Amino acid sequence: MTKTPLLCLLGLAISLSMSAAPYDHIHLAAPDSAEAAQWYIKHFGGRPTGFRGAVGPDVPIDRVYYGDIAVIFSKREPGEGSVGSGVDHIGFSLPNVAELVAAVVADGGAKLGELREFQGMTLGFVVDPWGTKIEIIDDPALRGVHHIHLSSADPEAALNWYANVFGGTRDKFANTLPAVNYGNVWLLARKSDEAIAPTQGRSLDHLGWNVPNLDAAATELRGKDVKFSLEPRDFRGIRISMVVGPDNVRIEVLQP
Repeated sequence: MTKTPLLCLLGLAISLSMSAAPYDHIHLAAPDSAEAAQWYIKHFGGRPTGFRGAVGPDVPIDRVYYGDIAVIFSKREPGEGSVGSGVDHIGFSLPNVAELVAAVVADGGAKLGELREFQGMTLGFVVDPWGTKIEIIDDPALRGVHHIHLSSADPEAALNWYANVFGGTRDKFANTLPAVNYGNVWLLARKSDEAIAPTQGRSLDHLGWNVPNLDAAATELRGKDVKFSLEPRDFRGIRISMVVGPDNVRIEVLQP
């Protein structure tokens, strides 16, 4: 038996390590993680858990799962809000947008502008009590966590970067907005002519993708000139790393 087939298989395994990286989580900040998780459940539904989906009477609740995507809360002061950073807002898809917006405002949030229609879908914008901007949109095709909307000096280049680094399909949301489709979430981008702040330390600190083999993925990422701000390492039974995306978006790449 020659080494060629084995080498080909190894090369294929490495090349596939990032070809379809599943979207994993959105990491927010709040002084009380459990309180923030309950606030999100109250208004957007979801399943409360602890670290990596743990449940039990003694498990601290610090995240909410929407399908296989988690909204995770770090216990700290949120700093400045998401607006002005490289991630302008996140989106949830639910019916009864008007009622949801009103409920959020009555429960410590704030309304931004008026409700509007887009391609037959009602949408509205709010800010949660800790400063993260949220779009609520009634899109029956995808419920729960719906999209992440970047703010970028060059939206097309940013979307191409994410598609190249984390896979996904370059597409158009509602046949209108340039996007990357990850199947369980849309990644959108809008142009900003203002200075864009890093996400780290703000109310929305970072985004997260997972990979089956972090060390193999890290080799591939370095080959694409991706900058690591935290090298791969073990953490509470998983492996994690941090990389820097366009417009100083902080991104966690993890091996569950």
